[in-house]
Amino acid sequence: MKYLITGGCGFLGSNIAYELLSNKQQVIVFDNLSRLGSEINLKWLQSQGVFQFVNDDVSNFEVLSELIKKEKPDVIYHLAGQVAMTTSIKNPRLDFETNVLGSFNVLESVRLYSPETVVVYSSTNKVYGDLEFLNYKEIDRRYVCDKYPKGFDENIILNFHSPYGCSKGSADQYMLDYARIFKIKTIVFRHSSMYGARQFATYDQGWISWFCQKAIETKNNKDTTFTISGNGKQVRDVLHADDMIKLYVDAPKYIEKAKGEAFNIGGGVANSLSLLELFDILESELGVNLKYNRLPPRESDQKIFIADITKAQQIFGWAPVVDSKTGIERTIDWLKSF
Repeated sequence: MKYLITGGCGFLGSNIAYELLSNKQQVIVFDNLSRLGSEINLKWLQSQGVFQFVNDDVSNFEVLSELIKKEKPDVIYHLAGQVAMTTSIKNPRLDFETNVLGSFNVLESVRLYSPETVVVYSSTNKVYGDLEFLNYKEIDRRYVCDKYPKGFDENIILNFHSPYGCSKGSADQYMLDYARIFKIKTIVFRHSSMYGARQFATYDQGWISWFCQKAIETKNNKDTTFTISGNGKQVRDVLHADDMIKLYVDAPKYIEKAKGEAFNIGGGVANSLSLLELFDILESELGVNLKYNRLPPRESDQKIFIADITKAQQIFGWAPVVDSKTGIERTIDWLKSF
């Protein structure tokens, strides 16, 4: 089969590309190489197998549409995007052109030139807004929402907050509507937190890997300090790269059941962590005492997002198998290799 991966040199994209190359599939990687670590991931992929690389931006309709017209990929993993809420506030035009226009360009290219292509889109839990209409309980190390013991399902009301929420939410809805109106075979994954190898995290994005890196720095220098936003009790369910890859690679096989549907994707309740709980694991694993200063909570941040993954389990027969402690150990080992 032939696969096109937009954002193919990013964390998610490079992991999927590697898996496909390992299975002798035909792969086209499309990336503008703007993200930290993308050039490193490209060089790594080039050492793993032969594939076509296109260095351009999804906002460029001419280049993207000509590529899709020529190649007619069986599957497009649309992963290219501006991924940080803070960046969207600093530069909302870039955020719009990347996330909304770029996604629209993918869909229009498929509609016009390759209507049988399956499009799998990486969306976000931020389409649900800050979830402040819910009641939370604050306990010693985390927030708890008793109303949703299994996490949040896809029936939570959409409520776009911040330019990032608006841009990803708009693309999310375009994906679903192109399935409804034009019969394009789209799947939308609304992600909680993902982590693992090939993730070059920043302060703005990739919190598991970012704090793993801070813990390694503390191991090397006990005077290392860093900052966190809020009180550290905010909770996310975390999904390791290995589980993420399996879901993406298998999803197109279930397209007749999944097309035009959105799925909340994460590690589930069993793999949920607050910042403070992550710090407990890191301190135990590395034998360090983490030192940090608290900043005000981030604008539109959610106290809790845990994905109820029941729908994904039912449609794809998928569930995470890498527990958070094991995944964090693997992430630390990978980060130490650099």
